[in-house]
Amino acid sequence: MADVEMKPADSKDKKDEKKDERQEEAKPAPPPTPQQEIKANAALIERAVSMMEPRFTHRVLRTLTALRKRIDDSVLRDAIQDAYPAESPAKTSLLSWLPSSSQQSSMEVDAAPAKSSSAEPVPEIEIYLRLLIIHYLLTNPSNYKKALDLVHETVQTMQQLNRRTMDPIAAKVWFVVERAYELGGELADARPLFLAAQRTAALRRDEDTEASLINRLIRSYLHYSLYDQADKLVAKTVFPESASNVQFARYHYYIGRMRAVQLNYSAAHDGLQQAIRRAPPAKTAPGFYQAVHKLYVIVELLMGDIPDRGLFRHPVLEKPLAAYFDIVKAVRTGSLSTFQTALATHGAQFEADRTQTLVVRLRQNVIKTGIRRLSLAYSRISLRDICVKLHLDSEEDAEYIVGKAIRDGVIDAKIVHDKGWMECVGQKTGYGPEVGEAFQRRISYCLELHNQSVKAMRYPLNAHRKELQAAEGAREREKELAKEIQEGDLDEDDMEGDF
Repeated sequence: MADVEMKPADSKDKKDEKKDERQEEAKPAPPPTPQQEIKANAALIERAVSMMEPRFTHRVLRTLTALRKRIDDSVLRDAIQDAYPAESPAKTSLLSWLPSSSQQSSMEVDAAPAKSSSAEPVPEIEIYLRLLIIHYLLTNPSNYKKALDLVHETVQTMQQLNRRTMDPIAAKVWFVVERAYELGGELADARPLFLAAQRTAALRRDEDTEASLINRLIRSYLHYSLYDQADKLVAKTVFPESASNVQFARYHYYIGRMRAVQLNYSAAHDGLQQAIRRAPPAKTAPGFYQAVHKLYVIVELLMGDIPDRGLFRHPVLEKPLAAYFDIVKAVRTGSLSTFQTALATHGAQFEADRTQTLVVRLRQNVIKTGIRRLSLAYSRISLRDICVKLHLDSEEDAEYIVGKAIRDGVIDAKIVHDKGWMECVGQKTGYGPEVGEAFQRRISYCLELHNQSVKAMRYPLNAHRKELQAAEGAREREKELAKEIQEGDLDEDDMEGDF
């Protein structure tokens, strides 16, 4: 009988070790620290400069929003010391902008042997680190003055270097320039600086910087309610087509706000729709997402439409749009008292959102909806009752509002001045020339759609040739069969087998 080889006892232990190793490999790697992320971004910037590829710089700037929330003075100090050699003048200049409390800790760090780069990095890395320092300084109100000084120095440095590889970072720098001036309460003082930089960017075809500066200027004008100047700027400039979606979203939002104030609600609605489509995801930029939808709801109401109810159930929009939901309910029901209550309750929020003027305009829409409901409920109603039900001041106001609603086609009625009432025309039945015209338009549209669909259909090439070949083959077989019958090669018994 052959001997059976016994497996060693260590095989199970080896399998368990392999399973443990696989489980350790399957665990996700921990996220990089802010110092590691800044170091990796610096390497990408150097790669972008050496290869003349701005896409690497754009990759770095996409992480700026999340990174600036995680940095502090110690992180910035370590990043600067790691990027520059010990005797670098740029290093000394960057460290001098950090708070004094962190400078003392830096002296203790310098006492220990620290690893630093031996070569001077490219100037783009210096501007990137300055950008991070400005963001850090703007988190503390006591450092606003210092951030403004750093902003001026950074702008002068960029203009002196005049490097095209620095253009994507320069566009972000102009954003913090506006932020520093705004937090310091001096946003109007930055406008001449933006205008000069915008002309320079347009001449150099620096589209990233030009798009950013156009948005900065429009926002500055809208902040001070200078809508005519903003309209002239939009008319005289052409927004770059190669701008990022973020810049396009801001531009369309500003256009929508400007057109809404100018009573051009259709253009405002189109601009806000474009802003919503191009905006970042709701969880990535919740503030911008909420601001666009607040204005979008008001514009839809001013156009006579009611926003979708599901919009107010969005997790990011549910709480910020609670006040606007009360306005929507008042407009939909036509209750002027509910509208006045909502306006008084949430007036502070509307003022903070800069939508107070637009919300007040909705009073006429509420009154029109109320009059429409009254015209459907009553065949004849006095102007005095209209005043009571709609909470109007006097019968003269009611007569004016009803007359305007009749002229605009909101209701089909007439005012009897002698007796002081509104007499509504009888309700239309479901038949008549207007109904026939409406059905005729729908039928014509369906027929036109069918004709266009038939014209747009595509057929496979040479598909008819297969049918022609099959028909020719059948004809050939019929000719051969007829020839054999004539020659007597086939008799009736042979032909029965085929049928």
